[in-house]
Amino acid sequence: MAQMNFGGVTENVVTREEFPLEKAREILKNETIAVLGYGVQGPGQACNLRDNGFNVIVGQREGKTYDKAVADGWKPGETLFSLEEAAQRGTIVCMLLSDAAQIAVWPKIKQYLTAGKALYFSHGFGITYKERTNIIPPADIDVIMVAPKGSGRSLRTMFLEGRGLNSSYAVFQDATGKALDRTLAFGIGIGSGYLFQTDFKREVYSDLTGERGSLMGAIQGLLLAQYEVLREHGHTPSEAFNETVEELTQSLMPLFAQKGMDWMYANCSTTAQRGALDWMTPFHDAIKPVMEKLYQSVASGEEAQKSIDSNSKPDYREKLNAELKALRESEMWQTAETVRKLRPENN
Repeated sequence: MAQMNFGGVTENVVTREEFPLEKAREILKNETIAVLGYGVQGPGQACNLRDNGFNVIVGQREGKTYDKAVADGWKPGETLFSLEEAAQRGTIVCMLLSDAAQIAVWPKIKQYLTAGKALYFSHGFGITYKERTNIIPPADIDVIMVAPKGSGRSLRTMFLEGRGLNSSYAVFQDATGKALDRTLAFGIGIGSGYLFQTDFKREVYSDLTGERGSLMGAIQGLLLAQYEVLREHGHTPSEAFNETVEELTQSLMPLFAQKGMDWMYANCSTTAQRGALDWMTPFHDAIKPVMEKLYQSVASGEEAQKSIDSNSKPDYREKLNAELKALRESEMWQTAETVRKLRPENN
């Protein structure tokens, strides 16, 4: 474990150089990794582990997702089982179901979490809000987490490209004395670029804030507000979309991802420099109180309870699909479809 300086703050990180794949294989050589759920994170983690030489099985209910697992090479009765049988067979049981599904299946699988096993998560939700989820693990098992900082699809794509998605890691409960080794080996096994230390509470607080904030909720709100202002002042859909979304995602994001915002500022026009420097503070001052309100809603458990209540309703999927349909059919994202078709790589 190495100490790295992040903006003047020292943190513990684990790299693939200091914790090579061979070491991870040795630590987990006698483990059976049971991945429960083949929806969002399950496919990427399960397939990466399998390709890296670990003993992996999948637990999934029958249906479309089960069929996807079969298509990916998981064999019914050999490496693909029901959730309960996979949990029984596994020595590291991975809860990669949705938060709502974890709550629903917990009463069925907790009996299979016998002494010495490890219960693995990629999100701190179920444990941090255990008074609300009732996911309370027995005291004689390890409870561990590796949380890739991106989608399961990105984890798989980057793995196939020879790259790695960074992940956080945490140990909530060490019953065996080997919980940390299990955690780090798992993180290397799924193809993490590097691993940085956290705990279950910090992971879920930052994750829920990020999803609702700059990663998804705030970015959509910001883009839509600018798009609407341009349209209301007579700009065409194509112009409004290109100035709001296309230039950001196709030109600028790759630049500040690679070299930083200061580099991007230094390498744009003097007019853009002045405007960006002048307006970043009013935007910051307007947005920070909203971010603080969001964080307090996460920390109080209000956001968790909203998710639990919403996801447990029988018409949840129907209402979600209606909301996503409205988003998809909005003028801005309908314009996006045309703009994407006009990109050079599509012609």
